[in-house]
Amino acid sequence: MRRITRIATVGIASAALALSATACGGKKSSDASSSPSESGQKSAAIAYDIGGRGDQSFNDAAYAGLKKAETDLKIKGAEAEPTDGEGEADKVQRLTELARKGNNPVIGVGFAYAPAIKKVAPKFPNTTFGIIDDTSVTGENIANLVFNEEQGSYLAGVAAAKASKTGTVGFIGGVEVPLIKKFEAGFAQGVKDTNPNAKVLSAYLTQPPNFDGFAKPDLGKAAAQGQLDAGADVIYAAAGLAGSGAIEAASAKGKWAIGVDSDQYNQAGLAKYKDSILTSVTKDVSDSVFNLIKSVEDGKPTTGEIRYGLDKDGVGLADSNPKYKEMADVIAAVEKAKADIIAKKITVKTAP
Repeated sequence: MRRITRIATVGIASAALALSATACGGKKSSDASSSPSESGQKSAAIAYDIGGRGDQSFNDAAYAGLKKAETDLKIKGAEAEPTDGEGEADKVQRLTELARKGNNPVIGVGFAYAPAIKKVAPKFPNTTFGIIDDTSVTGENIANLVFNEEQGSYLAGVAAAKASKTGTVGFIGGVEVPLIKKFEAGFAQGVKDTNPNAKVLSAYLTQPPNFDGFAKPDLGKAAAQGQLDAGADVIYAAAGLAGSGAIEAASAKGKWAIGVDSDQYNQAGLAKYKDSILTSVTKDVSDSVFNLIKSVEDGKPTTGEIRYGLDKDGVGLADSNPKYKEMADVIAAVEKAKADIIAKKITVKTAP
């Protein structure tokens, strides 16, 4: 049976109170780093990104890795959800609480956790901290789990160009940050290398510091509808939960959608649209989470940059849709592009 601990985030004032209590004679954070979990059982924790569990994409992929660790490694899993409008102090408190409870490793799902991990990790030197999609924060007990998203997105561009009948395809980014621009760059390059005459429409849902573009499906739906009205017949959205709105819009028009992060054809929450999900750019977030947890359980915690690319199947394209499997010309083009990237015959751009 699964046992999950959900940790609700409280306000900044509570965080300050907890920290001041530690300073006034309580157990030091570094002492707590080696404490067992409350039940005495080994445990690992993940703190979710914007959208939380149930986004059918990025966060759910991380959850799958934690669930696998629970089953295969017999550990206890802890989860912490984000809150609306939270700031850095909330993330600091969340990670601190997870570490104090003896969870090891503690994994922040997404680059937004970088400032908080930078503050918290030194206070718990015996705890391994993982962060997905970020290399800006480093330390002896920090593992940076990163991916060559541009490579998987290039393959999506190849597939989109081959599947398109109008010669116009669309890219939707959740928030205009360097990470998501990697998705755009690879996708656009894959499209143009396959069909130089193709048109790529690009749109971003929000600009930092507004990160609603990762969380609100209505924004993704509206952007996709605009691109569909402009002639796009394949839409690729790298927008977390907001991407489900783009998939809905494409399905309503009888056009193709390309999913992201997880194999969205197989996501229960998107079942009604699955026939319109041509493929998905997958990131092996699940295995990256599991592998880090296992390294800690084995007594050899992995730290530093851990990169997942096409050469290690860390990114790729899903082929769950039977309609995709029937597209021999698309599959052949994708496989050739994959082989050429691995052989370094193609260098994929990381910025548009």
